[in-house]
Order: sequence, then C-alpha cells, then structure tokens
Amino acid sequence: MEINLERYKKDLKRLIDDGTQLLMAMQFAFVRDAFKSDLKRVLKSEKKISEFIKKLPSFSDNYQTWYSEALILLRQLLPDRISDFVKLYEKPKNRKNITYENYVIEDALQGLYIRNALGEKVVGPDAAIPRFTQQLNIIKSINRRFGSSLFDIRQLVQADLFDSELDAARELNKKGFVRGAGAIAGVVLEAHLAQVCENHNIKVKKKNPSINDYNQLLKDNDIIETKDWRFIQHLADLRNLCDHKKKREPKREDIEELINGVDKITKTIF
Repeated sequence: MEINLERYKKDLKRLIDDGTQLLMAMQFAFVRDAFKSDLKRVLKSEKKISEFIKKLPSFSDNYQTWYSEALILLRQLLPDRISDFVKLYEKPKNRKNITYENYVIEDALQGLYIRNALGEKVVGPDAAIPRFTQQLNIIKSINRRFGSSLFDIRQLVQADLFDSELDAARELNKKGFVRGAGAIAGVVLEAHLAQVCENHNIKVKKKNPSINDYNQLLKDNDIIETKDWRFIQHLADLRNLCDHKKKREPKREDIEELINGVDKITKTIF
C-alpha cells in the first residue's frame, strides 16, 4: 500500500502557503498603514504595491476554510496541539472582560471593538494578529516533526490501512455481506482503541481485551468523555450483532452506522 506521507507534506505546504497569504491579508485589513509602509520598503513602486495587495485573499472570507483544514491535519499529525490551536480561535467561555490578552480570532471575524468611556479604542481586531501568527507557527511546527527521527510514521500507515479496510467494509455491506462488513469495521475499531491506549501509555492487563475493555480504560484514564464512551459502547453493540447469534440479524443500516461511527472515532480520538 502506498504511504500517504507525500500527500500529507503537500497538504501541509499548501496550508502554510495559504496561511502566510492570510496573515498578510489580516495585516492589510487591521493595520493597513503599517502594512503598506512595510511593503513600500520592500517593493518601492506604488504600482507593485497595488498589484500585490490585489492578489491578497480576504481574511474574513477564507479563514474558516483554512482553520477547518488545519484542524484535520493536526488531528492526523499533531493531536497534542489541537487544544492550543482552538483556544487561539474560540472565545473563552468564562471570559468576563475583553482585553488585548484574551481577544481571539473569532472576535476579529465579528469586527469586535472595545472602547472606553471617551470612545477611544481599547482593543480591536489587530489584537488577533498575534493569535493567528501562533496558529500558523503550530502548523509550521509539523514540518519539523516530519524531519525528526522521533516522528512515528507507523500511525500514518495505520490510518491509511484503516481507511482502506473501511472502504472494503462499505463495499461488502452494499453487496449484502452484512456480517462480514460489520466484522471488519469491528476489527478496525478494536485496533484503533488499542493504539490510543498505547499512545497514552495505558497498560492493558487482559490477555484478549475487547472493544469495551479498551473503551472503559480510556474513560477511566480521562482520555475520552462520557459521550464518546457511550458512542463506542453503541458501536460495540452493533459489532456484536455480526459476531454472535442474537435475537435479530444485523441490518444493512446497522452496519452502515457502525462503519461511519468507526470512521469518525479513528479520525477524532487519538
């Protein structure tokens, strides 16, 4: 099977290039005079400056797409930085006062300004520029991970393998081989949960642990939330319809739900 390492690198390069353009677009939108002054020192000509600015994307129109794609890549390659990345965008839930230190990108996209009693600006969208710069630096740090001997390519290969097996399960389910499709999806889920336990150094004492065993260990060690634990329990029940004789036969819809659920777990829980 072809390893998708080159695809990840290509996606990463595009995200960094797009992010660099968005950062300049952000500077043009929120600190225009300073940005144009910097451009003038580099480009000299007013015509060149005008042409350069025309090519810049709209930050407000393009940021959400960039953010969503960046999150997907982070989940695959640098999941331990997702929380830091999201905090730079989302408004803090318990924020009482808005200051330069807690102003986030979401505020800037809404054009939020805070003014004092005299109508003078206290904080505005320009405060989000350092936040986006940090997000871009987090994405750039993935490059260093590619070049590091500590980077474990096994999980990239495993992700590709899981996608391939789930595609095979979907095809079997379409052709009516319901039990076989469900069994394959169950194996993928079990293998992924085992990997997640290994990622978090969770010791598994059972000789032949099941999906529910891994699921409980992840909940007990605060790796997953209760809603995820219940969801995985439900997927395990669907898988058991295929592996054991039950009161009813598994239906095609059951297995489609199982396959889609396993696909979601493999891409969101690490």
